Amino acid sequence: MKKIIYLFLCAATIIFSGISSVSAASAADDILSAFRKYKELRMSWIAPTVVEISFGEYLERFDFAVIDISDNSLIPYYFRREIFSNKIPVSVTANISQILAFRMTDENTQTYTEFNLTGGDMGVAEIVLRSQKPIVSSSLNFLLDDHVALPNFVEIRARTETGAQKIVVANSRVGSRVIDFPRTVSDEWYITFRFSQPLRISELALLQENAIKTSSNTLRFLSQPGSAYRIYFDADRSVRLTLGEAGNLASNEEVSRISNLPAMLSPIYKIADIDNDGLPDIADNCVSVANSGQKDENNNGKGDACDDFDRDGLINSLDNCPNLPNYDQKDTDGDKTGDVCDKEESRITEQYPWIPWAGIGFAGAVLIALFAFTAMAPKKEGAENINNNLK
Repeated sequence: MKKIIYLFLCAATIIFSGISSVSAASAADDILSAFRKYKELRMSWIAPTVVEISFGEYLERFDFAVIDISDNSLIPYYFRREIFSNKIPVSVTANISQILAFRMTDENTQTYTEFNLTGGDMGVAEIVLRSQKPIVSSSLNFLLDDHVALPNFVEIRARTETGAQKIVVANSRVGSRVIDFPRTVSDEWYITFRFSQPLRISELALLQENAIKTSSNTLRFLSQPGSAYRIYFDADRSVRLTLGEAGNLASNEEVSRISNLPAMLSPIYKIADIDNDGLPDIADNCVSVANSGQKDENNNGKGDACDDFDRDGLINSLDNCPNLPNYDQKDTDGDKTGDVCDKEESRITEQYPWIPWAGIGFAGAVLIALFAFTAMAPKKEGAENINNNLK
């Protein structure tokens, strides 16, 4: 018996270990799917060695994941960025508080400025960039927070030497996070975004063609003998990792520096799609609710699933009566159609009023029958007792 129990426990341990490894691998894949590229490192070390990988590529976000290929485990790392530039300082104002507006130019991808919709079908974000010296530029770059759709339209104007404003980008649909325009020189730029879903801008900057800029981006981690690593980078959304102790990776002592590692496209990259409806967040007219058909009856740029036709504070996909206001969502018959929209009674007892009376009649008949049987039983038993006594 003990042997059987022992074998059962061993089998259970193996099964649960297998489930645990599959879950861990799945979790790692979910994390890594956010990255568009990776570099691979295979070196022969005699002892644990701190390696430094340099990145010459443009980095939109400073999120990384270092994976030990042998067991798919996450490795702690240290990232360092050094910038040497004569870039012209830029101040920002917007139709929102100055503290919030500043977040668009703080060079921190973890913060953002949020522009809310205020009742109308289309919101407006009015942003002004000012500099003490003229900036030569031909493109505007902006970065959105995670799971935020692109604004619908953009217009860019620049102040001329006479103080007048000239249009460099007429009111146009936004197709990407880089907006190109004819080369322009100005010290004051007016940017207007029109949007139908809440807009969160993490970073916004003009490409300064008259600035000289050099930068150094390096990543360090402790490599082990006989191990191979993949360094994932260029994420399209924020990635939060739980890592172990890293040690003092900032020290420059005994660091093996490696440059010119080729970047490769990640085969497991999946563009951000939080509602899993097959449409990327940046192009989805309803980011948070699955709507693969992108239905938009009123053509306001916001998908019907995220719209609120009756203005009762509930989006259509959560409203049990989307065309008539009913904030209380009252649904007496429980058929998932609000009472104000419900023209048919779904409760069977309300549709057929005779059913309760029939039920009462049937119950009464059963009770009468029970009383009758009960009344007859003692008489029969008593008669049998008398006959027995006579005998």
